[in-house]
Amino acid sequence: MKKQRIYLDTSVFGGLYDEEFKEFTEPLFERIKKSEFEIIYSNITEKELQNAPKYIKSTVKLLPDTTTEYVKSDIETAKLAKKYIEEGVVGATSYTDCLHIALATKHNANILISWNFKHIVNVVRIIGYNSVNISQGYKPIDIRSPRELMNYEN
Repeated sequence: MKKQRIYLDTSVFGGLYDEEFKEFTEPLFERIKKSEFEIIYSNITEKELQNAPKYIKSTVKLLPDTTTEYVKSDIETAKLAKKYIEEGVVGATSYTDCLHIALATKHNANILISWNFKHIVNVVRIIGYNSVNISQGYKPIDIRSPRELMNYEN
């Protein structure tokens, strides 16, 4: 079976150290370290992590070089992010969240992983993002929390 391509937003890195989220984030990073996924890591996540404590920044070192693709925002992703706002999926203050969605969409992520339930992992917002994606000629994207990537097989 082909590996899932997953985009990690910034909240996932902090989730390793948050009492509320670490129970589900730790197993995700164990799977990441075993190269069970193709990871998409962006310049937007990198930039947001610059303001994080060192122990959160160092989490990036857990991403295997062989299965991690580094991507950068560009005019195409900026236009798509702005379209989400124009269509009322979220407000203008959520532009960075929209860049995460646009980057994941453009780079063919199967799943965007986030702990941001207000602006990203939210069924109403997901429908809105995917409505815009389809109208702009992109495929829909699955948006989930790390909890939903738990491996219950073992």
